[in-house]
Amino acid sequence: MEDVSGKIKRTIRKATPRAFKTIWWIFKITASVSFVMFMLKWAGILKWISVAVSPAFLMFGLPGEAALAYVSGFFINVYSCVAVISTLELSAREITILGTMSLAAHAMILESAVQKKTGTSFSYCFLLRTASSLSMGIVLNLILPGRPMYVRNLTPLSDIPFIDIQPDFLPMFTDWALGLAKLTGWMICLIWLLNVVQRLLYEFGVIERISRFFKPLLTFFGLPHNTSFLWIIANIVGLSYGSAVMLDELERETITQHDIDLLNTHIGISHSNFEDLLLMSACGGIWYIILLTRWIMAAILVWGRRLLGYSDYQPFNL
Repeated sequence: MEDVSGKIKRTIRKATPRAFKTIWWIFKITASVSFVMFMLKWAGILKWISVAVSPAFLMFGLPGEAALAYVSGFFINVYSCVAVISTLELSAREITILGTMSLAAHAMILESAVQKKTGTSFSYCFLLRTASSLSMGIVLNLILPGRPMYVRNLTPLSDIPFIDIQPDFLPMFTDWALGLAKLTGWMICLIWLLNVVQRLLYEFGVIERISRFFKPLLTFFGLPHNTSFLWIIANIVGLSYGSAVMLDELERETITQHDIDLLNTHIGISHSNFEDLLLMSACGGIWYIILLTRWIMAAILVWGRRLLGYSDYQPFNL
């Protein structure tokens, strides 16, 4: 009979190839999107895009300059959004609204690609998350106290050149490359470790106990109880790092595509509720409003999909 040490070694051997296959796939997308955004920033185009969309941010009760934070987070990640927020003088109300929007719609291209890899349409995830993010911004601006009753001064788009190439290409490129290298190292360690832990939990029969414990909460969200482990992973480490675990679950046929679609609807809006939420809270946002708003929106979307009978329907199947 195989002992505990033997089970662990066998599990590591089985988990490692799958984990590194996923790591390589995510790295290619991350590096590509990150490089394109670096070039847009270096060429000044990212700033032009942010100024172009800034008038719409009055609907969210946000100043025009907040658009750069949202756009950066939308295409890159939460860290880039936080970096911009730290340079702005925003109130707790404004950071809460911006944080809610950004946590629902950050790293959009990469994370929508991750969700597509699990079988849910890329465009469905992209459009759902974007529309939900904007909707929550509008609603929070309407219901939170202290709604601004004036129009902020906006920078005329005509004053911003479409292309404004920065002179310090090499320092900017070096910073980008070092940031990508650090992210890659973290990604390798975390994705591999998560994949090993997941298989060990199955090996020792822990997954079923986890599912039973979280069943009441997932019932409230309208999610199948067998998605509990994936829900936990998405909430702790997010979609990108948890992708290897999700793909492994599908391969093992422990979860159906129907269940994955419902889960993706929820975690697309509400995931990474540990580190990212702490970051927004540290910036001055009200963490429980950011969390509860996304939980409520996610529950509405999942139950709406179930009640309307769209559980097996894939709109925009690209």
